[in-house]
Amino acid sequence: MKLHSKNWTRREIEQRVGRIEQIGGIKRYHLAGGKTDGVEQVQLRTGAGLTYYINVSRGMDISLAEYSGTPLSWQSSNGDVHPAFWRGAALDWLETAVGGLLMTCGLTQVGSPCTDGDESLGLHGDVHLLAAELLRCEGEWTGDEYIMTVKGRLRHSRYFSENIVLTRTIRSHLGKNKITIDDSVENAGFQKVPHMLLYHFNFGFPLISEDTELNIPSGRITARDKDIPVEDFDHWQAPTAGYRERVYYHEDLKCVDKIAEATIRQPRFPIGGSLRPISVKLSWDTTNLPLLVQWKAPGAGTHVLGLEPANCHVEGRIAERERGSLQYLEPGEKRDYHVTLEIIDTES
Repeated sequence: MKLHSKNWTRREIEQRVGRIEQIGGIKRYHLAGGKTDGVEQVQLRTGAGLTYYINVSRGMDISLAEYSGTPLSWQSSNGDVHPAFWRGAALDWLETAVGGLLMTCGLTQVGSPCTDGDESLGLHGDVHLLAAELLRCEGEWTGDEYIMTVKGRLRHSRYFSENIVLTRTIRSHLGKNKITIDDSVENAGFQKVPHMLLYHFNFGFPLISEDTELNIPSGRITARDKDIPVEDFDHWQAPTAGYRERVYYHEDLKCVDKIAEATIRQPRFPIGGSLRPISVKLSWDTTNLPLLVQWKAPGAGTHVLGLEPANCHVEGRIAERERGSLQYLEPGEKRDYHVTLEIIDTES
């Protein structure tokens, strides 16, 4: 294992600490107070600068993420609100969405609210509001590598309709600033169901500022709203009150072995009282996530860049069906999804 610019064996590390948690590891929390009361989270510290919180009560998504004590993620004004405050109306998602590093959207609806037959579909679906069953939460040595694993399962189901199971495994290694997310989505029911899925990664200040550089491997870029130009998709600006959000679709992604990469570079990231360059690289398997949605929102208060690997657009299920691109899961069908996020700090 490489830690603090040196290679160590397990026994060399164990000679120097009483518990591995002195360096990094896993810790479980239950939040208290206000709308966060009762929320279950798991903290992972890699010992190399990366710390993040998995929200077990909210779809196994990731709330605050920091590097060397400085935030990478954007947190919404809602905070880590308990999902019990969600009422389920068309736009109530906006009142309870956490923000954080990752909000999963789906599993049968993504994007704008709509009514599909007798089914009323809210913004971005239900999965970010569903509590998970924690299946595994442990750190263990594998040779000289210490691997932290958090695994949970949640079910999106209702009588006489869909019964979809999402199993999520999140891993990090001690000494490495990397998060690996492996998802399995299974139709456990006995009828074909629509399947829409989007990984809503949210990056905020100070990673995102007027200095930020963005590189997306697009073959083709279009704006969701036809009156929006695509030329400034990679330009960031100071917070602007009343800014109208912009959404871009990045398609025909340039890949290596079906893996696409988008990179955010901040040349002046604050660490320990100084400024130095870091990059955050988001990688995903395009086999089942062929599209990248970009959410550009340099507003005041909502000052966030969203990079969102997806299998769909964000105009709702009806619009996706009309495009001819709505995907389905057959009874018993299972699909796998793989996403990683890595911090690159050449001076660490």
